[in-house]
Amino acid sequence: MDLGIAGKRALVCASSKGLGRGCAEALADAGVDLVMNARGAEALEAAAADLRARYQVNVTTVKGDITTEAGRAAVLARGPFDILVTNAGGPPPGQWSDWSREDFIKALDANMLTPIALMQAVLPGMMQRGWGRVVNITSVSVKSPIAVLGLSNSARAGLTGFVAGTSRQVAGKGVTINNLLPGIHATDRAIALDGAVVKARGISMEEAISERSATIPAGRYGTPSEFGATCAFLCSQHAGFIVGQNILLDGGATNATL
Repeated sequence: MDLGIAGKRALVCASSKGLGRGCAEALADAGVDLVMNARGAEALEAAAADLRARYQVNVTTVKGDITTEAGRAAVLARGPFDILVTNAGGPPPGQWSDWSREDFIKALDANMLTPIALMQAVLPGMMQRGWGRVVNITSVSVKSPIAVLGLSNSARAGLTGFVAGTSRQVAGKGVTINNLLPGIHATDRAIALDGAVVKARGISMEEAISERSATIPAGRYGTPSEFGATCAFLCSQHAGFIVGQNILLDGGATNATL
């Protein structure tokens, strides 16, 4: 399917690896020029070089922490953008009794206030031009809270509330905002969470992965490429009537009718 977005320009945050990389690759495959951001220069430059070579699109890299004011300023200086994909690493797991006010503020800065700030920066231009797409990578925990990820549950739920209202305010200008809610995918984040299980229970990594895969009706972890394909469709010309939605990509793990 031709997504109709060749020649558009996208900012994809935290896109050197994992789900962000999957989104960047799918957009590049659709002919979208990219501004890619990540904290690690080596992985970022390698990813950018690969996408340039394979898809012949323009790729600009901006090294920096997107959760900081300086990091956001650096990437926004490379605009304007037709497409924004927000993404940032999730907070560490723990117990409700472990977290201080500072822990919550840090989680909110990274996983709620950063994407809000990016949207506030790019939405006016998108609205003025009459077209834009925003996709926020949040978490399955928005619909099915994960007890040990309370910091993430809280911050991402706040972002979801912001998007619910804002998406309806900008849709009439040709701009859509939607959220993608990943379950377990084969990324560094999954490895880190599985590693915590290995340490806590004294089992092997293979056992930890097998046990968690068994909780997913699809019987496996998702892949960054299939996640990216869904993101690219939401950014396409065909998705203009999808507004303010929270789309699960979890292999059926969330047991809910609606």
